[in-house]
Amino acid sequence: MTVAAAQMSSSTDWQENLQVVEKYIHQAAEAGARIVVFPEATIASFAKPVAESHEALDGPFAERIRQLSREAGVVSVVGTFEPSGDGRSYNTLLITGRVGGEDVEARYRKIHLYDAFGNRESDTVKPGDELVVIDIDGVKVGFATCYDVRFADQFHALGLAGAQLVCLPAAWAEGPGKAEQWDLLIRSRAMDAQAWLVACDQAWQPPQGAAPLGVGRSAIIDPLGVVRSRLDSAPDLLIADIDIAKVDDVRARVPVLTTLSTQNSSPNL
Repeated sequence: MTVAAAQMSSSTDWQENLQVVEKYIHQAAEAGARIVVFPEATIASFAKPVAESHEALDGPFAERIRQLSREAGVVSVVGTFEPSGDGRSYNTLLITGRVGGEDVEARYRKIHLYDAFGNRESDTVKPGDELVVIDIDGVKVGFATCYDVRFADQFHALGLAGAQLVCLPAAWAEGPGKAEQWDLLIRSRAMDAQAWLVACDQAWQPPQGAAPLGVGRSAIIDPLGVVRSRLDSAPDLLIADIDIAKVDDVRARVPVLTTLSTQNSSPNL
């Protein structure tokens, strides 16, 4: 399978961001990608209050993503926000498109919220409570978002649920040691899931207070934690071919997930 990570710098204007998304969807499709992963907060950066950016998944931003992806013959994984019903928002991945003549439609709501480094995401965002693993063109694909990457249990659970590929959009916050932590964590979580991992961060932007705006360094990592492709900090499109058969090979040679399953130690989230 050919996959893509579209490292972009979201502005606070969803219509401006949509133009960038359209460009990358077309470029990814032309390169043969079946899945194109965009960052967390694609709809609008965290420099803008989340409640001012959220919309339902049948709103104009989501509907245009759906149309573009189906026309291009790809599945897009796009960071957006949707109303939660309690005055907050969900930090949501819209997963939509068409491959192999089949429509794909799903969503993942971020489970672990960024209440760290002086931030309180839970004040404005309601956590999700459900893992998502779906079939895309014959491949089992799981999803996580940004701060989820610090929780190994979630990635063990995705692997146990059969995920062969994990998509991880992010808007990683700048700060001392944060880029090094990102590099370490994404490699570790690929090994925990024993799956390919597409980690797509927002491109680096000049800091605006404590808002997590991205550091770049999007990467595609194999099930043994080897970085196969990586971007620097600038906006760009990363495209790579991944060998799904490597997942079964790694799981057979290093039976971590089999051991977890046998011990009935599937993590509770």
